[in-house]
Amino acid sequence: MLDRYRRRTIWILALPIIGGQVSQNVLNLVDMAMAGVLGPYAVAAVGLGGFINFTAGAVVIGLSSGVQAMAARRKGEGREDVMAVPLNGGLLLALLIGIPISAAVFWFAPDFYPLINGDPEVYERGAPYVQARIVAMTALGMNFAFRGYWNGVSQSGVYLRTLLVMHAANIFLNYVLIFGKLGFPELGVTGAGLGSAIATALGTVYYIAQGLTLGKPHGFFHGLPDRETMATMIRLSVPSCIQQLFFAVGFLTLFWIIGRIGTLEVAAANVLTNVVLVAILPGNGLGLAAASLVGQSLGAGNPRDAHRWGWDVVKMATLLLSCIGLPMVVVPDLILMGFLHDQVTLDLARMPLRVTGVGALADAAGIVLLNALLGAGASRQVMVMSIALQWFLFMPVAWLVGPVLGWGLLGVWSCFIGYRTLQAAVLAVMWEKKHWTQIKV
Repeated sequence: MLDRYRRRTIWILALPIIGGQVSQNVLNLVDMAMAGVLGPYAVAAVGLGGFINFTAGAVVIGLSSGVQAMAARRKGEGREDVMAVPLNGGLLLALLIGIPISAAVFWFAPDFYPLINGDPEVYERGAPYVQARIVAMTALGMNFAFRGYWNGVSQSGVYLRTLLVMHAANIFLNYVLIFGKLGFPELGVTGAGLGSAIATALGTVYYIAQGLTLGKPHGFFHGLPDRETMATMIRLSVPSCIQQLFFAVGFLTLFWIIGRIGTLEVAAANVLTNVVLVAILPGNGLGLAAASLVGQSLGAGNPRDAHRWGWDVVKMATLLLSCIGLPMVVVPDLILMGFLHDQVTLDLARMPLRVTGVGALADAAGIVLLNALLGAGASRQVMVMSIALQWFLFMPVAWLVGPVLGWGLLGVWSCFIGYRTLQAAVLAVMWEKKHWTQIKV
């Protein structure tokens, strides 16, 4: 059992992160629900376009773990005057990486989108959606760098406030741009992408304003980071960026596999994915809290406490995700009916959602321990494990079970949950070996 102090410490740090994580994907579900009014092809276009944007953004999203690991370690070491220096490095890398990649994706989106889904009804809507969203890729990378910093120094409330501002703006902009309200043009699916891009940029502006207020005493915007800081940032962030990229490309490949089964299956899988993300993101919020607590304990020279924090957070995440997974098993239709408006697609999604609810228990441990290892600086080890399981095990089995053997969406989705369960077991072994306690950050 956890004592009162440790429970309180975890919740104080985790609750704002959980709020931010849940609000982020609730917004995705709002987008999906709005697009659902336009029909299943619009749902498929928005879902696939969102994953393409996530795939392109993966190369900057990984900056968050490097910033968080370094900022948490500096806080644990008592070097609060330089806590924000890693953030400066993350923002610089977001600029250097984000601008050229976003330009390339914008230019080639109409060519590669049909390779993922060849249905004209899907890619004719999806390609402009991707182009609208990708213009905010640099801002997305900066936002994730800020997220890593605020969570790493135990100021997760700043992260939550910024996301709430972004999401309020996004909901308003999506409504007026998708449906042409208040004198704006009716842009349909493209309007959803444009609204998300503008809201992302507004979030960056708000983050910078808060950084100038709260982060200046800790080195925010006090010149460029030195060579050692940048080298450490690159060493920690690049493996995480690669892992995020392969994970995202893997999801695109998964949707390509599902697309070989049918377009309605793609629409069902899009909704399943977004519902699942809302469900597991509280666990991810607890995982980010674990990353900060582990990093701060290692900075204070207490690896035993860092190890204990990992398992303490796993206990809380398991309890939380079991409560969230229960409705998926018992009343799946009640969850799905808000997003799927035709009976055939709803029938396709019902059993996969139940399988997800059962797998939530194991996934809780995997999510927390993966983030805890990143907080300790073990990004290279996590990268190797993640890529190996996803690409050399799950993907070939999903292709065999789905298009080859014809087991449909349920078969592919069951393989996905099984792969996540196996990953959780491997991460538990990695955590118990404690090699991460020797990593210098």
